[in-house]
Amino acid sequence: MSFAREAGRAIRSTLVLWVITALIYPLVMVAFGQIAFPFQANGSILTNAQGQPIGSALIGQPFTSDRYFKSRPSTTSYSTADPTKDEAGVLKTGISGASNLAPSNPDLLKRIQETTAQLKQAGIQPTADLVYTSGSSLDPHITPQGARAQIARVARIRRLQPNQLEGLINQNTESRFLGIFGEPGVNVLKLNLALDALNS
Repeated sequence: MSFAREAGRAIRSTLVLWVITALIYPLVMVAFGQIAFPFQANGSILTNAQGQPIGSALIGQPFTSDRYFKSRPSTTSYSTADPTKDEAGVLKTGISGASNLAPSNPDLLKRIQETTAQLKQAGIQPTADLVYTSGSSLDPHITPQGARAQIARVARIRRLQPNQLEGLINQNTESRFLGIFGEPGVNVLKLNLALDALNS
């Protein structure tokens, strides 16, 4: 068999595989996602009562008002910093990621102490997820315990009964994936949306 024929076969095989893997397969997956899982395929975007998009269920965001349940701390401020005015350097390592500070690092210890003091001042018993950041710093969940620790503050500000908030937390607690992977978690954005709906 000649070299030209072998080369031609190799080129044809490469082109066929390229068409299958770079064109057909991605287009089929996009179509399948849009048909079978349109909410997830389009970013799991949540909307408010007026139908306006306010965030993704997959990415955390900060809640600074005492009227809302607070999210986990974030080393990137949930990427809300302006890249052109990033004096604090929260975007220095990119859009997401951990601080990579050692447990003995003075900066980490100082931040933990400040966060713990702020929580106690707000009447919140600190839990690990309310004090420590996640590996991505974009985690949308807190533990049910972290949510319950905030009930007294939110109930007081919104003039609600604590058992109403307990019910909301239970309704918005997601169980382990397939019943065995991970831990139960509360999506903070979903919880705060339900909280606004309760108060409306």
